[in-house]
Amino acid sequence: MSGDPLTRNVLLVDHRAAEPAASWRIEEADGPGRRAHAALRHRAFVTEQELFARTDRDVADDDPRTLVLVARAADGSVLGGVRLGPADAGGADVGWWSGSRLVAAPGAPRGVGPALVRAACASAEAAGVLRFDATVQDRYERMFTRLGWRRTGTVSVGGRPHAAMTWPVGRLAALARATKGPLGGLLAGMHLGGAGFIGDDGAPVPGTDVVAACDAILPSMVERDPEWAGWCGVLVNVNDLSAMGAAPVGLLDAVAGRDASFTARVLAGLRAASAAWGVPVLGGHTQLGVPAALTVTALGRTARPVPAGGGRPGHAVRLTADLGGGWRRGHTGRQWDSTTTRTPDELQLIGSAVARTAPAAAKDVSMAGLVGTLGMLAEACGCGAVLDVAAVPRPAAAAVGDWLTCFPGSAFLTTDAPGRAVAPAGPATTATCGELVPGGGVTLRWPDGSLTPALPEPVTGLGPATGDPT
Repeated sequence: MSGDPLTRNVLLVDHRAAEPAASWRIEEADGPGRRAHAALRHRAFVTEQELFARTDRDVADDDPRTLVLVARAADGSVLGGVRLGPADAGGADVGWWSGSRLVAAPGAPRGVGPALVRAACASAEAAGVLRFDATVQDRYERMFTRLGWRRTGTVSVGGRPHAAMTWPVGRLAALARATKGPLGGLLAGMHLGGAGFIGDDGAPVPGTDVVAACDAILPSMVERDPEWAGWCGVLVNVNDLSAMGAAPVGLLDAVAGRDASFTARVLAGLRAASAAWGVPVLGGHTQLGVPAALTVTALGRTARPVPAGGGRPGHAVRLTADLGGGWRRGHTGRQWDSTTTRTPDELQLIGSAVARTAPAAAKDVSMAGLVGTLGMLAEACGCGAVLDVAAVPRPAAAAVGDWLTCFPGSAFLTTDAPGRAVAPAGPATTATCGELVPGGGVTLRWPDGSLTPALPEPVTGLGPATGDPT
């Protein structure tokens, strides 16, 4: 049989030994699971360790947002559990959660505790949390450290020292690296808007009052949602011009698709947005029989373009954002649609707010998200930024982590001297939510006054916008 080609080339699998069944699983607790977790907590923290006098229950147990995860044995018995939820139980959820009451039953299999911690971290990040803390008994600090947690201080619980620890949420930095990190190396040596305009999404045309902007829509988005892609082709370019205080005057498009029917859908979205903003399509290029693609160029006019790099340490950071609308279907957590239901007059008021304010610096919030865009603005200004998370205007339907990382439709960051007025922006909301500071990167400031790094390094590597933009 050794010479049989079937024997030589077929992977032989021994089916005689069945795969071992998992001895336990982790799931969100139902009513009985919560009661079992509560009983384990009481036994461990009240009866045995005497950390609490009569009960370990607190306000977090009555907060409907609090999650309880339990490890269940194959027979359904609860082997351990942990709870997590907003740090300010009963208050607003600003993306700051804490984990607590981690407990394992006597005789539980090894690994139940660490698995519950990992599951809690994953659940917190899935809920859009950007800061996740825990108070840990000193004897368990080493386990948390092995799981990637960092010690931030020492606290006392029940008269005994505990380690204050935090789980490093890397969502903001990862998005900035993925979307903007390579730009410095890729674009080295290019003109990039000229003196004072490095880091801007639009570029003043030398010797004129014209500002030009150009954006390509992700091919996967064009293929998946062609009408929305066409709409966004106009939206993102108008935003780029508006952030520089320029009034849009015309568009050029380059569209490609597999056939005329598909390409017509892209152009329908572009045509509708062109009408909504009152910006004509002046020309472009159309190609059929090729993979889907869309690039739009916009031209605008202003005698005094607003740079992204005009801010200085001490300037207030303000966000003007349209909180209306909702998540675009199929893009939940990533793309907020605040524009398709607005009237042309409303869109004009929002888009002209920067021009009517004439701030020291401005930038529209784009694919790097709010924090990534603030990092790019601060980098162009040659400084760092602090963002007050609780002060950021946010739709009720958007979790903090999603709102700070999504494409928010119409949103503009501006910086200027504290107290300087911002022009009304129609249906959009404006709030001061941070400041520029010496240094670099972006730091988040939380309601308890603590600071956590969001973007420890410059976002693009393009450096500050040196030179006089005038």
